[in-house]
Amino acid sequence: MRNRTRHILRAAVTIAALACSQLASSAPIRILFVGNSYTFGRVDPVMRYNAANVHDLTAAFYRINPAGTNPWEPHPWGGVPGIFKKFTSEMGLDYDVALSTRNAASLRAHFLNSANADWDLRGNVASQVWDIVVLQEQSDGALPGGRGKNANPLQSRATINAFEQFIHDGAARSFSETALYGSEAACKATGESARQCRRTHAIPANPNANPKARIYLTQTWARPDMVFAHRPAQPDRSSVDGRPKADPAGAMTTPYYPSLAAMTQDLRDALEADLAANPRLLRVLPVGDAFQRALDQNLVRNTGFYDANGAAAKRQADDLMDLWWDDRLHASKYGSYLAALVQFGAITGIDPLALGPHEKAAAELGIADRDALLLARIASQQLGFRPANTGMEPASAVPGQ
Repeated sequence: MRNRTRHILRAAVTIAALACSQLASSAPIRILFVGNSYTFGRVDPVMRYNAANVHDLTAAFYRINPAGTNPWEPHPWGGVPGIFKKFTSEMGLDYDVALSTRNAASLRAHFLNSANADWDLRGNVASQVWDIVVLQEQSDGALPGGRGKNANPLQSRATINAFEQFIHDGAARSFSETALYGSEAACKATGESARQCRRTHAIPANPNANPKARIYLTQTWARPDMVFAHRPAQPDRSSVDGRPKADPAGAMTTPYYPSLAAMTQDLRDALEADLAANPRLLRVLPVGDAFQRALDQNLVRNTGFYDANGAAAKRQADDLMDLWWDDRLHASKYGSYLAALVQFGAITGIDPLALGPHEKAAAELGIADRDALLLARIASQQLGFRPANTGMEPASAVPGQ
């Protein structure tokens, strides 16, 4: 807790200094969001929200080679960065917002450009001088070993640190996998063979490195599909958005976690440990904790994610807001909106409640004013702007996403 408080105080001082510098300059604050479908939103209305006012740096790659993107995810994307941009515009702030994202990408995939030969994701990070970079790891990548399909905390931390050096210092590097992890034993602990550990990667220099860049880590949310047993599902390719279609004959899954709260804690602990291990990282953006706060206060749907047959349960018009989309993995429009509120408040230092009771992005996303205000209160509480308000009432969802 002491380390977390120290990082928050350091972040507050840094934010205040940046705000003062912007007042003295007409240049916009350049911010890059690096991530995957959690960042770009996965489905409309979030996926293409406000895309005209942000820079989708992977859109050009998609036009050359669409491999790495599902057919129901056409570019350009706006996503959570698009909502963030709308918030900054409403508050009179000048942020130049960009996103570099790819479906299912880990930070390692970004750093080593493992998507395909035409997707230079690391090049996006080196494409200009950034004032702020927000790094979002694969949803289960930072979890303890065995606690997720892609859980690999050593690999996650090593890649975060490699990105930090690339963004801040930018020197060309040539290193083996063993050097990345510190020893061959540590490399093998990630699941790689001795031969793989001796592979060498050549990373060119970043000509736009910025030692003053603020680097944030996004704490993602717990996943109902990793907590509640269900039948395996695959995207329905005949649908407009690839929504999940359960296999009625499939065996029920074995959950990785006993509760959403337990998974949230592991995600929090992993990123806080990454932060403590590298003082050049500024802060963890507690999106997952905000999800859990809403659950703990019984303000959003916290049970009944699957029906008796193990398929995603259908929503009813009088249900509570559901922070998850139908696959119980990605955020719904409500979850993405909450994610944007938390990131906006933490990065700008402005209480999300300052956006007011009739916030424009919410209206454009089809989120009722009452629901948007409730989510803003959750974000405000999570960031320490306002004390918990036990008088808040659960909000009903608009049918749909």
